[in-house]
Amino acid sequence: MLGEYGGSVNLRAPLVWLLLCTYPLVVASATANGGTDSFGLPGLRYVLPLLVVVIPLVLLSRRPLVALTLMLTGCLIVAAYVWSWEFGFLRDVRYLQFITIDLTVGYIATHRSPRVSIVAAVVACLAEIAAIAAGRLASAPSFILAVVTAMLAAWLIGNRNRERRALAETTRAQEASQAITAERLRISRELHDMVAHSIGVIAIQAGVGARVIDTQPGEARNALRTIETTSRETLAGLRRAVGALRGRETADGRYPPPLEPVPGLADLDRLVAATADAGVRVDVHWRGPRRQLPPDLDLAAFRIIQEAVTNVVRHAGTDVCQVTIGHGDDDLTVEVTDHGSAGAVPSGEATGHGFGLLGMRERATLLRGDFAAGPRPAGGYRVAVRLPLPATA
Repeated sequence: MLGEYGGSVNLRAPLVWLLLCTYPLVVASATANGGTDSFGLPGLRYVLPLLVVVIPLVLLSRRPLVALTLMLTGCLIVAAYVWSWEFGFLRDVRYLQFITIDLTVGYIATHRSPRVSIVAAVVACLAEIAAIAAGRLASAPSFILAVVTAMLAAWLIGNRNRERRALAETTRAQEASQAITAERLRISRELHDMVAHSIGVIAIQAGVGARVIDTQPGEARNALRTIETTSRETLAGLRRAVGALRGRETADGRYPPPLEPVPGLADLDRLVAATADAGVRVDVHWRGPRRQLPPDLDLAAFRIIQEAVTNVVRHAGTDVCQVTIGHGDDDLTVEVTDHGSAGAVPSGEATGHGFGLLGMRERATLLRGDFAAGPRPAGGYRVAVRLPLPATA
């Protein structure tokens, strides 16, 4: 039980209990002989009444209601046996006692529910009024008004602090929830964009190999080689994705991000080669001087092209598509077009509800860009993206 007060178990808890055990003696000494100097020590009659409300503060962080109860009880006893005999400097002590009680009520209003804090404030205010009456003070009416006003102000400030703390906690919880949702969406996009293209290539090559394995063993061997290469690359990509999520645990228990580079437009040649193995030629056209792009924008552009080309491979029914990348002064534009008759997206994605188009749109939106996708009037499908460049790009 001693450890519940936190801190050093060997020092703080025994000190708390020692002060609580001496508290009745302090109250008795403060009221001895009607407030005269106890034990013959000058000034002790002014210190002891203050200790009556100061000592219970050791319980404030853990047992604020118990601390307030001890303060009120001691204050009433001191008022009955001391204030009625002498006013002088004890008037200032009385003020300090009431201020301490008001601050305690404000603390309770900050950390407890309004129902509890209102009851505590009302009881404390009545106890202070009773102390005024017990001390038979000449200025009772004005003093009571001041006491009630101070108590109300303390409760209002404490309750306002509680509302701010609650609002801050709610805001932090919402931000954490939004961060988790955003991270889950990012992981979903990465896994979809990384795996969908590879699985499409593997499926097509497996179909080719199955058809020609008896008549064209060399072609079937090439298809199997492409499947092996694509599978290894996909496995490496999945490992990088898992490493990005988990990181590498260090001595301090943290997980820093991995050092492997993320893909970007520099990897287009590899994407073009893999797509060619799947039976679709990708013609890449660059417009404007090529420049270094921010990593997030470079990754988004590559993933959008990868997903658009994957849709061509899987759904367009054509053997060629065009990718145009334009480097402007203020933006980066990407356009993927084909002349297929089946359309570059499945029926579910034609309305914008599929994961592929949704992922491309989310990537563009997160970078404050524009996204458009739909059938072309002359046939085929078109995906167009504009991504604004930061001022430092």
